[in-house]
Amino acid sequence: MAEPTPERRPVRWHIAVFLAPAVIVYTLVMILPLAGTLDLALYRTVDKAQHFVGIANFSKLFGDPNWSGHFWNALGNNFWFFIVNMAVQNPIGIALAALLSSPRLRMKTFYRTAIFIPTILSFVIVGFVWKLILSPLWGIAPDLLKMVGLRHWFAPWLGDPHYALTTVALISVWQFVGIPMMLIYAALLSIPDEVIEAAEMDGVTGMSQFWKIKLPLILPSIGIISILTFVGNFNAFDLIYVAQGALAGPDYSTDILGTFLYRTFFGFQLQLGDPNMGATIATAMFGIILVGVCIYLFGIQRRLRRYQF
Repeated sequence: MAEPTPERRPVRWHIAVFLAPAVIVYTLVMILPLAGTLDLALYRTVDKAQHFVGIANFSKLFGDPNWSGHFWNALGNNFWFFIVNMAVQNPIGIALAALLSSPRLRMKTFYRTAIFIPTILSFVIVGFVWKLILSPLWGIAPDLLKMVGLRHWFAPWLGDPHYALTTVALISVWQFVGIPMMLIYAALLSIPDEVIEAAEMDGVTGMSQFWKIKLPLILPSIGIISILTFVGNFNAFDLIYVAQGALAGPDYSTDILGTFLYRTFFGFQLQLGDPNMGATIATAMFGIILVGVCIYLFGIQRRLRRYQF
């Protein structure tokens, strides 16, 4: 007897058809510009002609005194900008989400909306409004502090090199705290009722329930928020540009990689634009973000998967 021939699995062409538009758009918008940037970073313009120089631009960026000082200053400021957001924005977002998930709290919709509204505001509006609020000449911050007896605390924070970067980072926290709040709030609502009921039967309630039961279950969501914060902060540009200008003053104290890239690529005031060095900075930013994302995906996410349902 002849052996029955195995049935051939049908080719699912419809998957490729449905994915094709998204792949084409992503390639045109992301992949090709990225490849063009990486290619531009390997050349240098001499007499209006492009000459291949390999990694010479990177050596210049990291080692040339005319470039390395600004780069390492911007990178250090970027890390501090990220640390402030991680240490302030995300814990506040988690705390707000925990409060909003309480069944006893009234007017939850109003609070969620009020906290999330700054997230949808333009960077231009946020930067300009906070410059007005914190202005020592016509801002309302001195009067507000005076009303509560803390007028002596006020200082021109945006004009002080020691506090300007932290002040801008806190403005960013104010604007984007709604994002971790909503993501954690959704994660808390997704916890099965059976888990909460079992915890209550064991006498675990209130804050103890949050720390022992809910927090471990939302760790994957906290990990996602952390990596989104990392990527967003190392791509930051708009807020500092609006609040402090392209020179990221005072004295480059708020200069981050985004503003450094802008001045280098397009030029500003007496500084001529250099697309090749600008592409080099953009490539360095891409490498930093890529390393951070890989550390999260391969070093942290695997450990957090065991908490997912």
